[in-house]
Amino acid sequence: MTDLRERPVPIDTSGDPAPPRFGLPGWLTSTLKHTALILAALVMLYPVIWMVVSSLRPNNEIFRSPGLVLDGLQISNYGDGWNALAEPFGHYMLNSALVVLGCIVGNLVSCSMAAYAFARLEFTGKKWWFAIMLMTIMLPIHVLIVPQYIIFSNLGWVNTFLPLIVPKMLATDAFFVFLMVQFIRGLPRELDEAARIDGAGHPRIFLQVILPLMLPALATTTIFTFIWTWNDFFSQLIYLTDPEMYTVPVALRSFVDATVATSWGSMFAMSVVSLLPIFLAFLFGQRYLIKGIATTGIK
Repeated sequence: MTDLRERPVPIDTSGDPAPPRFGLPGWLTSTLKHTALILAALVMLYPVIWMVVSSLRPNNEIFRSPGLVLDGLQISNYGDGWNALAEPFGHYMLNSALVVLGCIVGNLVSCSMAAYAFARLEFTGKKWWFAIMLMTIMLPIHVLIVPQYIIFSNLGWVNTFLPLIVPKMLATDAFFVFLMVQFIRGLPRELDEAARIDGAGHPRIFLQVILPLMLPALATTTIFTFIWTWNDFFSQLIYLTDPEMYTVPVALRSFVDATVATSWGSMFAMSVVSLLPIFLAFLFGQRYLIKGIATTGIK
């Protein structure tokens, strides 16, 4: 039986003109985006630029004008600030460099070994230990500082660099362990199997196969450890009581005194000096930093 019901006839719309699109031209959109980014960058950089400008002003004019225009250059702030404390400021920068070097070496050695164990070895409770390790990231330093201080005080380590360096040699920075675990998991296991066929054990596989391929993750760990340790103020203030042992953040705090007038120009000048190592570290390590984060799955 023939179906006599009317069927809808398909309409060919291929020849119809495209609907009009409303919007800004591409070049104008790109210009607006770049302008917004530049303005946002200037807003974020304004405190740093103001600090640099204030380091070149007389002490009595620093807080009178929030602008960035200089009436004159007070370069003597740098010389006065360098010799204002009990020791030259270079002495405190050397102390910070020693602490930073010890923390970097400790994190690179301990965190890479712990990461290899979590990524390649099989042992009882591996997932539970890994979960506990990640949970330590949520513990603030203020919760740990009291029991740690009691332990280090009983060991006689207060007023030394040991409380700042030794914990780094025990893989206590879970963030770096997790970062390296993610990187090692991205490496093909065929490399391990080929080395094992050649008679290599886990120490040789780690040192000769995995570690050379971990350069981006190791560079990221180095840069972050350098920046965080160089800027650390709280723990260094707790453990370092002798002025000769002061690091850069604690030494900068010494410029502020409640009993006498604060030399703001000298303090800002030494703050600029203390920022130079961080700026150089980020400038020369930016390529490795971006590559290391991008290849570890941390987006």
